[in-house]
Amino acid sequence: MSPTGWLVAGLAVVLVAGLPYWLPRAVIALRVRIFAWVGGEEGVRAPGREVPAEEFKKVYGHPAADGRSRGAALSDLFWYWLSPGPEVHQEHLEPGPRYDDVARTTRQILAGLSREQWTELVGRCIRRVLDELHGHARVHQVRLRDLMMPVWAEVYYEVVFREPCPRHVRDLITANANDVVSALKCTGLRHMDRRARLTEYLRTRLTNDPPPVPLPSSLTAREQAYYLQGTFFNTAVVQMSEAMAHLLLALATHQPVQDRLVAGEEQPDFLDGVINETLQHFPLFGVAHRITSGEIPRDGQAPIPAGSVLLFNYPEYQGSGGDVFDPDRWLRPDTRPTAFIPFGVTANRPCPARGFAVLTMRVAAEEVLRAFRLESSVEHTRSLPSRGPCLLVARTGAAAPGSPARSGPRLTAMRLADRWAAVPRSLTQLVLGSYMVWDARRQGLCRNYFAASPGGSATSVTAGR
Repeated sequence: MSPTGWLVAGLAVVLVAGLPYWLPRAVIALRVRIFAWVGGEEGVRAPGREVPAEEFKKVYGHPAADGRSRGAALSDLFWYWLSPGPEVHQEHLEPGPRYDDVARTTRQILAGLSREQWTELVGRCIRRVLDELHGHARVHQVRLRDLMMPVWAEVYYEVVFREPCPRHVRDLITANANDVVSALKCTGLRHMDRRARLTEYLRTRLTNDPPPVPLPSSLTAREQAYYLQGTFFNTAVVQMSEAMAHLLLALATHQPVQDRLVAGEEQPDFLDGVINETLQHFPLFGVAHRITSGEIPRDGQAPIPAGSVLLFNYPEYQGSGGDVFDPDRWLRPDTRPTAFIPFGVTANRPCPARGFAVLTMRVAAEEVLRAFRLESSVEHTRSLPSRGPCLLVARTGAAAPGSPARSGPRLTAMRLADRWAAVPRSLTQLVLGSYMVWDARRQGLCRNYFAASPGGSATSVTAGR
Protein backbone atom coordinates (compact mmCIF):
# COMPACT_ATOMS: atom_id res chain seq x y z
CA MET A 1 0.00 0.00 0.00
CA SER A 2 1.26 3.46 -0.89
CA PRO A 3 2.05 6.03 1.82
CA THR A 4 -1.07 7.95 0.78
CA GLY A 5 -3.13 4.79 1.15
CA TRP A 6 -1.73 4.13 4.62
CA LEU A 7 -2.50 7.72 5.59
CA VAL A 8 -6.10 7.47 4.37
CA ALA A 9 -6.55 4.13 6.13
CA GLY A 10 -5.12 5.56 9.34
CA LEU A 11 -7.40 8.57 9.20
CA ALA A 12 -10.38 6.31 8.57
CA VAL A 13 -9.52 4.20 11.62
CA VAL A 14 -9.16 7.30 13.79
CA LEU A 15 -12.45 8.70 12.48
CA VAL A 16 -14.37 5.50 13.13
CA ALA A 17 -12.77 4.93 16.55
CA GLY A 18 -13.68 8.47 17.53
CA LEU A 19 -17.33 8.25 16.46
CA PRO A 20 -18.72 7.97 20.01
CA TYR A 21 -16.85 11.13 20.99
CA TRP A 22 -17.67 13.51 18.15
CA LEU A 23 -20.74 12.28 16.27
CA PRO A 24 -23.38 12.55 19.06
CA ARG A 25 -22.24 16.11 19.88
CA ALA A 26 -22.28 17.08 16.19
CA VAL A 27 -25.78 15.68 15.78
CA ILE A 28 -27.00 17.50 18.91
CA ALA A 29 -25.64 20.76 17.52
CA LEU A 30 -27.43 20.10 14.23
CA ARG A 31 -30.70 19.34 16.06
CA VAL A 32 -30.38 22.61 17.97
CA ARG A 33 -30.07 24.45 14.66
CA ILE A 34 -33.13 22.65 13.30
CA PHE A 35 -35.23 23.60 16.32
CA ALA A 36 -33.95 27.17 16.14
CA TRP A 37 -35.13 27.22 12.55
CA VAL A 38 -38.58 26.06 13.72
CA GLY A 39 -38.65 28.97 16.15
CA GLY A 40 -38.38 31.34 13.23
CA GLU A 41 -36.85 34.75 12.93
CA GLU A 42 -39.19 36.19 15.56
CA GLY A 43 -37.49 34.30 18.39
CA VAL A 44 -35.75 36.50 20.98
CA ARG A 45 -33.20 34.38 22.80
CA ALA A 46 -32.58 34.73 26.51
CA PRO A 47 -29.84 34.79 27.48
CA GLY A 48 -28.63 36.26 24.22
CA ARG A 49 -27.67 39.45 22.47
CA GLU A 50 -31.03 41.15 23.12
CA VAL A 51 -31.66 39.71 26.60
CA PRO A 52 -28.38 39.19 28.49
CA ALA A 53 -28.22 36.81 31.45
CA GLU A 54 -28.50 39.62 34.00
CA GLU A 55 -31.92 40.58 32.57
CA PHE A 56 -33.19 37.01 32.21
CA LYS A 57 -35.39 36.90 35.32
CA LYS A 58 -36.68 40.45 34.86
CA VAL A 59 -37.88 39.79 31.33
CA TYR A 60 -39.18 36.32 32.18
CA GLY A 61 -41.23 37.69 35.07
CA HIS A 62 -42.62 40.74 33.26
CA PRO A 63 -46.46 40.80 33.13
CA ALA A 64 -46.37 41.20 29.34
CA ALA A 65 -44.47 37.91 28.91
CA ASP A 66 -47.72 36.03 29.48
CA GLY A 67 -48.66 34.45 26.14
CA ARG A 68 -48.10 30.71 25.99
CA SER A 69 -49.16 29.11 22.72
CA ARG A 70 -50.88 31.43 20.29
CA GLY A 71 -48.57 33.13 17.80
CA ALA A 72 -45.45 30.93 18.18
CA ALA A 73 -44.34 28.43 15.54
CA LEU A 74 -42.78 26.31 18.30
CA SER A 75 -46.23 25.76 19.78
CA ASP A 76 -47.19 23.47 16.91
CA LEU A 77 -44.26 21.23 17.84
CA PHE A 78 -45.01 21.15 21.57
CA TRP A 79 -48.72 20.55 20.97
CA TYR A 80 -47.76 17.70 18.67
CA TRP A 81 -45.53 16.12 21.33
CA LEU A 82 -48.08 16.57 24.14
CA SER A 83 -51.21 15.43 22.29
CA PRO A 84 -53.92 14.51 22.96
CA GLY A 85 -55.45 17.53 24.63
CA PRO A 86 -52.65 20.11 24.46
CA GLU A 87 -55.28 22.84 24.29
CA VAL A 88 -56.14 22.19 27.96
CA HIS A 89 -52.62 21.41 29.18
CA GLN A 90 -52.03 23.82 32.05
CA GLU A 91 -48.66 24.95 30.76
CA HIS A 92 -50.03 25.76 27.30
CA LEU A 93 -53.31 27.49 28.13
CA GLU A 94 -53.50 31.18 27.38
CA PRO A 95 -54.04 33.58 30.31
CA GLY A 96 -57.70 34.01 31.22
CA PRO A 97 -60.57 32.43 33.16
CA ARG A 98 -59.94 28.93 31.77
CA TYR A 99 -56.32 28.95 32.82
CA ASP A 100 -57.26 30.34 36.24
CA ASP A 101 -59.82 27.54 36.68
CA VAL A 102 -57.34 24.83 35.70
CA ALA A 103 -54.46 26.25 37.79
CA ARG A 104 -56.73 26.58 40.83
CA THR A 105 -57.81 22.94 40.51
CA THR A 106 -54.20 21.77 40.26
CA ARG A 107 -53.28 23.68 43.42
CA GLN A 108 -56.25 22.18 45.27
CA ILE A 109 -55.34 18.63 44.25
CA LEU A 110 -51.70 19.04 45.26
CA ALA A 111 -52.56 20.83 48.51
CA GLY A 112 -54.71 17.90 49.62
CA LEU A 113 -51.69 16.17 51.14
CA SER A 114 -49.62 17.39 54.07
CA ARG A 115 -45.82 17.08 54.10
CA GLU A 116 -46.18 14.00 56.29
CA GLN A 117 -48.63 12.44 53.83
CA TRP A 118 -46.37 13.21 50.86
CA THR A 119 -43.47 11.58 52.73
CA GLU A 120 -45.47 8.46 53.54
CA LEU A 121 -46.90 8.17 50.02
CA VAL A 122 -43.60 8.51 48.16
CA GLY A 123 -41.78 6.20 50.56
CA ARG A 124 -44.46 3.54 50.25
CA CYS A 125 -44.59 3.69 46.44
CA ILE A 126 -40.83 3.56 45.94
CA ARG A 127 -40.41 0.67 48.36
CA ARG A 128 -43.06 -1.27 46.46
CA VAL A 129 -41.35 -0.69 43.10
CA LEU A 130 -37.90 -1.56 44.48
CA ASP A 131 -39.32 -4.77 45.95
CA GLU A 132 -40.38 -5.77 42.45
CA LEU A 133 -36.79 -6.09 41.24
CA HIS A 134 -36.82 -9.73 40.26
CA GLY A 135 -34.76 -12.50 41.78
CA HIS A 136 -32.28 -12.49 44.61
CA ALA A 137 -29.34 -11.09 42.70
CA ARG A 138 -27.08 -8.79 44.65
CA VAL A 139 -26.52 -6.54 41.63
CA HIS A 140 -29.26 -5.25 39.32
CA GLN A 141 -28.55 -3.35 36.11
CA VAL A 142 -31.35 -0.86 35.46
CA ARG A 143 -32.25 2.27 33.53
CA LEU A 144 -32.98 4.81 36.23
CA ARG A 145 -35.74 6.64 34.38
CA ASP A 146 -37.51 3.34 33.73
CA LEU A 147 -37.11 2.39 37.39
CA MET A 148 -38.54 5.68 38.63
CA MET A 149 -41.48 6.08 36.25
CA PRO A 150 -43.78 3.49 37.89
CA VAL A 151 -43.09 5.15 41.25
CA TRP A 152 -44.43 8.50 40.13
CA ALA A 153 -47.28 6.91 38.19
CA GLU A 154 -48.47 5.42 41.48
CA VAL A 155 -47.80 8.59 43.45
CA TYR A 156 -49.77 10.93 41.19
CA TYR A 157 -52.63 8.50 40.68
CA GLU A 158 -53.08 8.42 44.45
CA VAL A 159 -52.68 12.20 44.68
CA VAL A 160 -55.54 12.65 42.19
CA PHE A 161 -57.88 9.83 43.21
CA ARG A 162 -56.88 9.37 46.88
CA GLU A 163 -56.60 5.58 46.55
CA PRO A 164 -53.79 3.17 45.63
CA CYS A 165 -53.08 2.78 41.94
CA PRO A 166 -54.10 -0.58 40.40
CA ARG A 167 -51.26 -2.31 38.57
CA HIS A 168 -52.97 -2.23 35.17
CA VAL A 169 -53.58 1.52 35.51
CA ARG A 170 -49.95 2.05 36.50
CA ASP A 171 -49.00 0.29 33.28
CA LEU A 172 -51.29 2.59 31.27
CA ILE A 173 -49.81 5.71 32.87
CA THR A 174 -46.23 4.47 32.41
CA ALA A 175 -46.81 3.57 28.75
CA ASN A 176 -48.32 7.01 28.14
CA ALA A 177 -45.51 8.89 29.91
CA ASN A 178 -42.82 6.80 28.22
CA ASP A 179 -44.29 7.54 24.83
CA VAL A 180 -44.40 11.27 25.52
CA VAL A 181 -40.83 11.53 26.80
CA SER A 182 -39.47 9.33 23.98
CA ALA A 183 -41.05 11.68 21.43
CA LEU A 184 -39.75 14.75 23.26
CA LYS A 185 -36.23 13.35 23.18
CA CYS A 186 -36.69 12.22 19.55
CA THR A 187 -35.71 8.63 20.39
CA GLY A 188 -39.07 7.34 19.13
CA LEU A 189 -42.14 8.42 17.20
CA ARG A 190 -45.49 9.03 18.87
CA HIS A 191 -47.82 6.06 19.41
CA MET A 192 -51.18 7.70 19.85
CA ASP A 193 -52.92 4.40 20.59
CA ARG A 194 -50.92 4.10 23.84
CA ARG A 195 -51.99 7.57 24.85
CA ALA A 196 -55.60 6.99 23.79
CA ARG A 197 -55.90 3.98 26.08
CA LEU A 198 -55.13 6.16 29.09
CA THR A 199 -57.57 8.83 27.87
CA GLU A 200 -60.39 6.30 27.60
CA TYR A 201 -59.62 4.89 31.05
CA LEU A 202 -59.75 8.38 32.54
CA ARG A 203 -63.02 9.21 30.76
CA THR A 204 -64.64 6.07 32.13
CA ARG A 205 -63.23 6.63 35.60
CA LEU A 206 -64.42 10.24 35.70
CA THR A 207 -67.92 9.19 34.64
CA ASN A 208 -68.28 6.38 37.15
CA ASP A 209 -66.11 7.49 40.08
CA PRO A 210 -64.75 11.06 39.89
CA PRO A 211 -61.90 12.23 42.16
CA PRO A 212 -62.56 13.99 45.48
CA VAL A 213 -61.45 17.39 44.16
CA PRO A 214 -63.95 18.64 41.54
CA LEU A 215 -62.33 19.10 38.14
CA PRO A 216 -62.52 22.42 36.24
CA SER A 217 -66.14 23.19 35.41
CA SER A 218 -65.07 25.17 32.34
CA LEU A 219 -63.90 21.94 30.67
CA THR A 220 -66.00 19.31 28.94
CA ALA A 221 -65.89 15.70 30.16
CA ARG A 222 -63.29 14.77 27.53
CA GLU A 223 -61.26 17.90 28.30
CA GLN A 224 -61.23 16.98 31.99
CA ALA A 225 -59.67 13.64 31.07
CA TYR A 226 -57.13 15.47 28.89
CA TYR A 227 -56.39 17.85 31.75
CA LEU A 228 -55.54 15.02 34.16
CA GLN A 229 -53.60 13.15 31.50
CA GLY A 230 -51.52 16.16 30.48
CA THR A 231 -50.89 17.81 33.83
CA PHE A 232 -50.46 14.83 36.14
CA PHE A 233 -49.85 11.72 34.02
CA ASN A 234 -47.66 13.36 31.37
CA THR A 235 -45.82 16.31 32.86
CA ALA A 236 -45.72 15.38 36.55
CA VAL A 237 -44.76 11.74 35.98
CA VAL A 238 -42.19 12.54 33.28
CA GLN A 239 -40.54 15.45 35.10
CA MET A 240 -40.26 13.74 38.46
CA SER A 241 -38.93 10.56 36.82
CA GLU A 242 -36.34 12.62 34.95
CA ALA A 243 -35.42 14.54 38.10
CA MET A 244 -34.88 11.35 40.09
CA ALA A 245 -32.93 9.71 37.27
CA HIS A 246 -30.59 12.72 37.20
CA LEU A 247 -30.22 12.74 40.99
CA LEU A 248 -29.50 9.03 41.28
CA LEU A 249 -27.13 9.06 38.32
CA ALA A 250 -25.27 12.02 39.85
CA LEU A 251 -24.85 9.99 43.05
CA ALA A 252 -23.75 6.94 41.07
CA THR A 253 -21.07 8.90 39.22
CA HIS A 254 -19.90 10.87 42.30
CA GLN A 255 -19.14 8.15 44.81
CA PRO A 256 -17.65 10.42 47.51
CA VAL A 257 -20.91 12.39 47.62
CA GLN A 258 -22.90 9.16 47.89
CA ASP A 259 -20.63 7.86 50.63
CA ARG A 260 -21.07 11.04 52.67
CA LEU A 261 -24.83 10.68 52.48
CA VAL A 262 -24.80 7.01 53.45
CA ALA A 263 -22.42 7.64 56.35
CA GLY A 264 -25.06 9.93 57.84
CA GLU A 265 -22.56 12.36 59.30
CA GLU A 266 -23.43 15.32 57.09
CA GLN A 267 -25.56 18.35 57.86
CA PRO A 268 -29.29 17.61 57.59
CA ASP A 269 -29.60 19.77 54.47
CA PHE A 270 -26.65 18.22 52.61
CA LEU A 271 -28.99 16.04 50.53
CA ASP A 272 -30.97 19.15 49.61
CA GLY A 273 -27.68 20.63 48.42
CA VAL A 274 -27.07 17.55 46.28
CA ILE A 275 -30.57 17.90 44.80
CA ASN A 276 -30.04 21.60 44.05
CA GLU A 277 -26.63 20.91 42.53
CA THR A 278 -28.19 18.25 40.30
CA LEU A 279 -30.93 20.62 39.16
CA GLN A 280 -28.28 23.29 38.55
CA HIS A 281 -26.25 21.07 36.23
CA PHE A 282 -29.16 19.18 34.67
CA PRO A 283 -32.22 21.48 34.55
CA LEU A 284 -35.42 19.68 33.64
CA PHE A 285 -36.53 22.37 31.22
CA GLY A 286 -34.70 23.07 27.98
CA VAL A 287 -36.20 26.10 26.26
CA ALA A 288 -39.46 27.64 27.51
CA HIS A 289 -41.16 30.06 25.14
CA ARG A 290 -43.50 32.94 25.92
CA ILE A 291 -45.29 35.36 23.60
CA THR A 292 -45.45 39.01 24.64
CA SER A 293 -48.89 40.58 24.91
CA GLY A 294 -47.42 44.08 25.14
CA GLU A 295 -44.13 45.90 25.03
CA ILE A 296 -41.48 45.04 27.60
CA PRO A 297 -39.37 48.14 28.38
CA ARG A 298 -35.59 47.84 28.49
CA ASP A 299 -33.00 49.92 30.30
CA GLY A 300 -31.12 51.91 27.69
CA GLN A 301 -32.47 49.81 24.81
CA ALA A 302 -35.51 49.65 22.58
CA PRO A 303 -38.42 47.77 24.16
CA ILE A 304 -39.21 44.21 23.18
CA PRO A 305 -42.26 44.58 20.89
CA ALA A 306 -45.66 42.99 21.51
CA GLY A 307 -46.04 39.68 19.70
CA SER A 308 -42.39 38.69 20.19
CA VAL A 309 -41.58 35.06 20.94
CA LEU A 310 -39.20 34.89 23.90
CA LEU A 311 -37.03 31.77 24.06
CA PHE A 312 -35.81 31.23 27.62
CA ASN A 313 -32.89 28.79 27.61
CA TYR A 314 -32.60 27.21 31.06
CA PRO A 315 -29.38 25.19 30.51
CA GLU A 316 -27.55 28.19 29.06
CA TYR A 317 -28.76 30.51 31.81
CA GLN A 318 -27.80 28.10 34.60
CA GLY A 319 -24.53 27.20 32.91
CA SER A 320 -22.74 29.72 35.08
CA GLY A 321 -22.61 26.98 37.73
CA GLY A 322 -19.51 25.58 36.05
CA ASP A 323 -18.52 21.98 35.45
CA VAL A 324 -17.58 20.97 38.99
CA PHE A 325 -20.25 19.04 40.91
CA ASP A 326 -20.07 20.71 44.33
CA PRO A 327 -23.12 20.25 46.62
CA ASP A 328 -21.29 22.05 49.42
CA ARG A 329 -21.77 25.39 47.66
CA TRP A 330 -25.46 25.26 48.69
CA LEU A 331 -24.50 25.12 52.36
CA ARG A 332 -22.73 28.48 52.15
CA PRO A 333 -24.97 31.50 51.39
CA ASP A 334 -22.10 33.38 49.76
CA THR A 335 -21.41 30.61 47.20
CA ARG A 336 -24.93 29.66 46.13
CA PRO A 337 -25.49 30.26 42.39
CA THR A 338 -27.86 33.11 41.62
CA ALA A 339 -28.65 31.87 38.11
CA PHE A 340 -30.88 29.09 39.41
CA ILE A 341 -34.54 28.71 38.45
CA PRO A 342 -35.29 24.95 38.55
CA PHE A 343 -39.04 25.56 38.86
CA GLY A 344 -39.36 28.67 36.73
CA VAL A 345 -39.95 32.25 37.81
CA THR A 346 -42.57 32.94 40.49
CA ALA A 347 -44.09 35.81 38.52
CA ASN A 348 -44.68 33.75 35.38
CA ARG A 349 -46.33 30.35 35.80
CA PRO A 350 -43.88 28.60 38.12
CA CYS A 351 -44.01 24.82 38.35
CA PRO A 352 -46.98 23.79 40.56
CA ALA A 353 -44.75 21.18 42.24
CA ARG A 354 -42.13 23.66 43.43
CA GLY A 355 -43.35 23.50 47.04
CA PHE A 356 -42.77 19.78 47.51
CA ALA A 357 -40.57 18.54 44.64
CA VAL A 358 -37.36 18.68 46.69
CA LEU A 359 -39.09 17.02 49.64
CA THR A 360 -40.32 14.11 47.55
CA MET A 361 -36.98 13.73 45.76
CA ARG A 362 -35.28 13.60 49.16
CA VAL A 363 -37.62 10.86 50.39
CA ALA A 364 -37.17 8.81 47.21
CA ALA A 365 -33.37 9.15 47.27
CA GLU A 366 -33.18 8.12 50.93
CA GLU A 367 -35.23 4.99 50.23
CA VAL A 368 -33.01 3.99 47.30
CA LEU A 369 -29.78 4.64 49.20
CA ARG A 370 -31.06 2.67 52.16
CA ALA A 371 -31.45 -0.41 49.96
CA PHE A 372 -28.73 -0.04 47.31
CA ARG A 373 -25.34 1.37 46.46
CA LEU A 374 -25.46 3.14 43.09
CA GLU A 375 -22.66 2.68 40.56
CA SER A 376 -22.46 3.92 36.97
CA SER A 377 -19.83 4.81 34.40
CA VAL A 378 -22.00 6.36 31.67
CA GLU A 379 -21.86 9.90 30.36
CA HIS A 380 -24.34 12.11 32.23
CA THR A 381 -26.03 14.61 29.93
CA ARG A 382 -29.00 16.90 30.50
CA SER A 383 -31.25 15.25 27.92
CA LEU A 384 -30.40 11.76 29.25
CA PRO A 385 -31.54 9.89 26.11
CA SER A 386 -29.89 6.73 27.52
CA ARG A 387 -32.42 6.73 30.38
CA GLY A 388 -29.56 6.44 32.90
CA PRO A 389 -27.90 3.00 32.93
CA CYS A 390 -26.87 2.14 36.50
CA LEU A 391 -25.94 -0.75 38.76
CA LEU A 392 -27.90 -1.18 41.99
CA VAL A 393 -25.75 -3.09 44.48
CA ALA A 394 -27.73 -4.43 47.44
CA ARG A 395 -26.61 -2.96 50.75
CA THR A 396 -26.96 -6.32 52.50
CA GLY A 397 -23.50 -7.78 52.34
CA ALA A 398 -22.29 -4.94 50.12
CA ALA A 399 -18.92 -3.29 50.42
CA ALA A 400 -18.72 -0.53 52.97
CA PRO A 401 -18.73 3.09 51.80
CA GLY A 402 -15.38 4.10 50.44
CA SER A 403 -14.11 0.57 49.76
CA PRO A 404 -13.16 -0.48 46.22
CA ALA A 405 -16.12 -1.47 44.05
CA ARG A 406 -16.26 -5.11 42.98
CA SER A 407 -18.16 -4.39 39.78
CA GLY A 408 -15.25 -2.91 37.80
CA PRO A 409 -15.61 -5.15 34.71
CA ARG A 410 -19.35 -4.46 34.49
CA LEU A 411 -18.73 -0.73 34.76
CA THR A 412 -16.09 -0.88 32.03
CA ALA A 413 -18.50 -2.75 29.77
CA MET A 414 -21.25 -0.28 30.64
CA ARG A 415 -19.07 2.69 29.69
CA LEU A 416 -18.13 1.20 26.32
CA ALA A 417 -21.70 0.13 25.55
CA ASP A 418 -23.01 3.58 26.47
CA ARG A 419 -20.53 5.38 24.22
CA TRP A 420 -21.22 3.21 21.20
CA ALA A 421 -24.99 3.17 21.75
CA ALA A 422 -24.91 6.96 21.47
CA VAL A 423 -23.85 6.72 17.80
CA PRO A 424 -26.97 5.06 16.30
CA ARG A 425 -29.18 6.75 18.89
CA SER A 426 -28.01 10.23 17.93
CA LEU A 427 -28.64 9.48 14.25
CA THR A 428 -32.09 8.16 15.16
CA GLN A 429 -32.80 11.36 17.08
CA LEU A 430 -31.75 13.44 14.10
CA VAL A 431 -33.96 11.55 11.66
CA LEU A 432 -37.01 11.21 13.91
CA GLY A 433 -36.65 14.74 15.25
CA SER A 434 -36.52 16.18 11.75
CA TYR A 435 -39.55 14.13 10.74
CA MET A 436 -41.58 15.23 13.78
CA VAL A 437 -40.64 18.87 13.17
CA TRP A 438 -41.94 18.51 9.60
CA ASP A 439 -45.07 16.60 10.65
CA ALA A 440 -45.87 19.06 13.43
CA ARG A 441 -45.65 21.98 11.01
CA ARG A 442 -47.78 20.07 8.50
CA GLN A 443 -50.51 19.31 11.04
CA GLY A 444 -50.36 22.76 12.64
CA LEU A 445 -52.35 21.71 15.72
CA CYS A 446 -51.93 25.00 17.57
CA ARG A 447 -52.20 27.18 14.48
CA ASN A 448 -55.40 25.48 13.30
CA TYR A 449 -56.93 25.50 16.77
CA PHE A 450 -56.69 29.27 17.11
CA ALA A 451 -57.71 29.81 13.50
CA ALA A 452 -60.90 27.83 14.10
CA SER A 453 -61.52 29.26 17.54
CA PRO A 454 -60.22 32.85 17.85
CA GLY A 455 -61.07 32.87 21.56
CA GLY A 456 -59.13 29.67 22.10
CA SER A 457 -61.86 27.92 24.06
CA ALA A 458 -64.44 26.31 21.81
CA THR A 459 -62.73 23.83 19.52
CA SER A 460 -61.00 20.62 20.52
CA VAL A 461 -57.71 19.61 18.96
CA THR A 462 -57.46 16.11 17.52
CA ALA A 463 -54.64 13.89 18.65
CA GLY A 464 -52.97 13.94 15.28
CA ARG A 465 -52.04 10.86 13.32
